[in-house]
Amino acid sequence: MNIIDRLNKHKGPAFSFEVLPPLKGRGISQLFYNIDKLIEFDPMYINITSHRSEMVFVSTADGLYKRISERSRPGTVAVAAAIQQKYGIPAVPHIICSGFSKTETEYALIDLNFLGITNLLLLRGDKAKHENRFVPVENGHSYACELEEQVNMFNEGFFLDGTKMDIISDSKFTYGVAGYPEKHDEAPNMDIDLAHLKHKVDLGASYIVTQMFFDNKKFYDFVDRCRAIGINVPIIPGIKPIINKNQLTVLPKVFHVDLPNELANELNNCRNNDDAKQIGQEWCIHQTRDLLSNGVKSIHFYSLNATDTVRNVVSEIF
Repeated sequence: MNIIDRLNKHKGPAFSFEVLPPLKGRGISQLFYNIDKLIEFDPMYINITSHRSEMVFVSTADGLYKRISERSRPGTVAVAAAIQQKYGIPAVPHIICSGFSKTETEYALIDLNFLGITNLLLLRGDKAKHENRFVPVENGHSYACELEEQVNMFNEGFFLDGTKMDIISDSKFTYGVAGYPEKHDEAPNMDIDLAHLKHKVDLGASYIVTQMFFDNKKFYDFVDRCRAIGINVPIIPGIKPIINKNQLTVLPKVFHVDLPNELANELNNCRNNDDAKQIGQEWCIHQTRDLLSNGVKSIHFYSLNATDTVRNVVSEIF
């Protein structure tokens, strides 16, 4: 069942959350342990992030260094399959432009088709750490809308080279895309950012999941502006609980989001990370309750490194 059908049939408020594939060389048991903390509350789906390869330096036998490409968290497709098989709920792998060629994306789509995993989240992804702007790999996509076009082509039964395939099942891929209540940091203004988002919806995105935000008014304003330009698909708010004091400055820098004065002042007055974690949890509960009371049907939690806090929030509300 695709995400929107599942959401429409769900009675009462719903939630989903996001997980990381294990680091290279580690098993999946810790990931299952974290999922087990939330599964009893009936999540709508589980997102699995995807990570590009990065350039790293390794020493050689002659005492020199060479630069190689290494992926620290491989296995998004395999993890999605393991989660869907173990828990029986939709796994939604991220398919990203960043670090992947069109051919690699096609192979991932073939694998997912074989596995019966048909829900995707299509994203451009972040730039490489060694680059000052986003640069696609050779024969790679530059924008999420190009990923959409490739998935649409696959759904129609064609490979990249135009060859007709016969592997397509009755269940085609459906996908969501990302939206930014406070504007994507590379967009020149909000109007242009929303025009790009509408293009992604027009290409076939069935829902939008937002970047994290800490001021619900910005989400409500974002939804109003989306509706005003004809974006009518469901918009699922993504929120993240703060778990340490350092995030007071890290989150605005990395994710280009603002923290409301009240939250920033409370975090600034915290004596330690335990105090900050409690403030973050209370703020997340407040955000979630307010969103649900204003007609939001489902919340997406960015639970990375914050599983225990998310569990406390969903146990309080869901």
